[in-house]
Amino acid sequence: MSADILQRVGLALLIGLVCGILAASVGLPLPWMLGPMIGTTVAAVAGLPVRGPERLRPIVVPVIGVMLGSGLTAEMLSQAGRWAVTFALLPPFLIAAAAVSYTVYRRIGRYDPITAYFCAMPGGLNEMLIVGEEAGGDAKRIALAHASRILLVILFVVLFFGLVLGVQADGSGPGATPFGALSVSDVFWLTLSAVLGVPIARLLRLPAAPVLGPMLFSAAVHVGGLVHVPPPTLLVIGAQVVIGTIIGCRFVGATLGDIRRDLSLAGCASLAMIVVAILFAMLVARVTGADLRQAFLAYSPGGLTEMSLLALAMGKDAAYVSLVHIVRIAMVVFAAGPVFRRLRR
Repeated sequence: MSADILQRVGLALLIGLVCGILAASVGLPLPWMLGPMIGTTVAAVAGLPVRGPERLRPIVVPVIGVMLGSGLTAEMLSQAGRWAVTFALLPPFLIAAAAVSYTVYRRIGRYDPITAYFCAMPGGLNEMLIVGEEAGGDAKRIALAHASRILLVILFVVLFFGLVLGVQADGSGPGATPFGALSVSDVFWLTLSAVLGVPIARLLRLPAAPVLGPMLFSAAVHVGGLVHVPPPTLLVIGAQVVIGTIIGCRFVGATLGDIRRDLSLAGCASLAMIVVAILFAMLVARVTGADLRQAFLAYSPGGLTEMSLLALAMGKDAAYVSLVHIVRIAMVVFAAGPVFRRLRR
């Protein structure tokens, strides 16, 4: 790698880190990913000499997969029977949410079918970016669509619950995991999840192998009781900074007009998905008698961590919200690629 490229990559990572710190200090949702993404996007559009650290991607993406898998525990699975109706309605909810979002991107935005499809999928940013790129979609638009969806949905939900319902965060929720909290056994199994999860997923021809493989491996060792902690927080933060920086640097050469148009479309699509989530939450509440706010948090197409923390702040069942979001992400990751290939044929 030449000295010029190293300087560009170094500048991009520095901008990403600084913007991540700023985003975390002001309370931005998903700060360590959205902060670097926003900062490096601005730098790229402004013409600064930045370049994404693409060579770090195969190293950091499995870390995100291990983190997602660590959210599933045996205790959560033991309670899953009480949430049968929620899980039964999850597939039609995903279909309806994706359909209205696809309509926005395809009919209003005039995106090509591949890009519109993966922009519309209510899955995670990283997962849909990986699968969408493999299918030939526009990575810049897919990244911006999902980043915007997460940001807009979380802001809407937090403002609605805080201003309308009067819910305030009480500071509860999972704390940071320092490196010292991990035993030798924890390090072994978490590392094994990241290292072996990817080749095993590729051997089984699973979609988005760099994410899905480590996620399933990590979920298995956590549910099996071999590990009881997630990956160290600093490691996860570093992975998010790298991924956010890579995403932002994809906008090198993009114009402000393009970004403004994509953000407007993302806002329309997010609002449509929120309406669908409210309707399904009302159905779940009516059939089961569950709390409407809790059901809405479970179906809300926002981030798993933020929705779970908001559930804790409300004194609701965070395990229920977390498990529904984990299943949602897994279902979309599993189904998005195969369904797309079938539709294309």
